[in-house]
Amino acid sequence: MKIGIIGLGRMGKNIALRLLSKNHEVVAYNRSPEPVQEVENAGGKGANSLGDLFGKLQTPRIIWVMLPSGQVTEEHLHEIKKLASKGDIIIEGGNSNYKDSLRRADEFKKIGVSYLDVGTSGGVVAAKLGYCIMAGGDKKAFQTAEPIFKSLAMEGGYSYTGPSGSGHYVKMVHNAIEYGMMQAIGEGFELLQKCQYSKDIDLKKIATLWNHGSIVRSFLMEMIENALSKDPRLEEIEGYCEDSGEGRWAIQEAISNDVPFSVITESLYARFHSRQKDRFYAKILAAMRNEFGGHEVKTK
Repeated sequence: MKIGIIGLGRMGKNIALRLLSKNHEVVAYNRSPEPVQEVENAGGKGANSLGDLFGKLQTPRIIWVMLPSGQVTEEHLHEIKKLASKGDIIIEGGNSNYKDSLRRADEFKKIGVSYLDVGTSGGVVAAKLGYCIMAGGDKKAFQTAEPIFKSLAMEGGYSYTGPSGSGHYVKMVHNAIEYGMMQAIGEGFELLQKCQYSKDIDLKKIATLWNHGSIVRSFLMEMIENALSKDPRLEEIEGYCEDSGEGRWAIQEAISNDVPFSVITESLYARFHSRQKDRFYAKILAAMRNEFGGHEVKTK
């Protein structure tokens, strides 16, 4: 098939390269030219603008937008609406809020264009291993684009999730679960790093061990194994962890649906804690303990 790809960041570029390796035709656009050149070197075609990309694809077109969620995606989709023709299919593969996807699908429908919200998981290594794809939107549009999803995904790794918004909703819950799993792994390794056996325990060996037959073996554990092989005590990494929004949205949804979400909520709060080196609440706690019990406080 022939597909246009807008956005050649870590995920977008790898998606383009994987599709080229599966004999699809790719026309790619990115604001900075270097990733476009990489796609061209792999056999794809480059575009120097959105208009140029649309001009190099025959209607009905399939366009995959792979940009950071939020304003950047919104701006590009606004321009795409001006360029799209009736019958085109727009695939939005970023981590957008499902409510935005619902609105966008309705806006594109009014001009005769199908909009698929496609949650895409697998990280940078998925270029070789294959992605996990969660696609929501018009089912006929999904079926038209299905050869693309099949080529990108690991075997058994793509599915139609339902009407508009469902793809990004499922991806939101996926990422929320990921928060909790990551937090549990992090806390476990911190205990190993601080316990009485810490001088004898090789954390990388433990990660490797747990990836062989253990109940907690996983892709995330493999990533820990990789990281520890480069930096055995992670001394070069600051303990500062961002969040990209999905955990927050999922918690809000859990509240709206009366779903207890304690583990995932705490995992998000833990990320907030990681960003505060000198937290004021800790000063309040220390001051209270000193005032009511005369407990020692550490001073700068």
